[in-house]
Amino acid sequence: MSIYDINFLDKQGQQTTLRPFKGKVMLIVNTATHCGFTKQYAALEEIYQQYRDRGLVVIDFPCNQFGEQAPGNAEEIDNFCELNYHTTFPRFAKLEVNGDNEAPLYTYLKQEKGGLLGSKIKWNFTKFLVDREGVVVDRFAPAQDPAGFTKEIEDLL
Repeated sequence: MSIYDINFLDKQGQQTTLRPFKGKVMLIVNTATHCGFTKQYAALEEIYQQYRDRGLVVIDFPCNQFGEQAPGNAEEIDNFCELNYHTTFPRFAKLEVNGDNEAPLYTYLKQEKGGLLGSKIKWNFTKFLVDREGVVVDRFAPAQDPAGFTKEIEDLL
């Protein structure tokens, strides 16, 4: 199974996959709108704007698992992100990244690239960098500013 075969929900609650992004470099992020790292939305959007024409896509999965810092429904989250950070990158349905209800996509990502807590996601804004062939090549901690790993992105583009 590849990363492109894993099902998850879009914002309308419909099953989808990452197949539309096959051949692109993906930066997959679990986000929250009321987190100390929420300001990273601005850096994520800046990176997306800078590199999207070269084949980068930032993929946003809101997650309410850490301190309930992603309240609201998909429309409310979209409105917050667009109003406050002018985000334009794709955002999908809220999901869980750890535990019994963990999304299969995050099970896969964590198996491919463990972190400080092994297979667990530590907090909101954990970032996975995936190459054009669907290989998970790097994982960045929540506190790591996306502007700090643009070289890694450029290397894959």
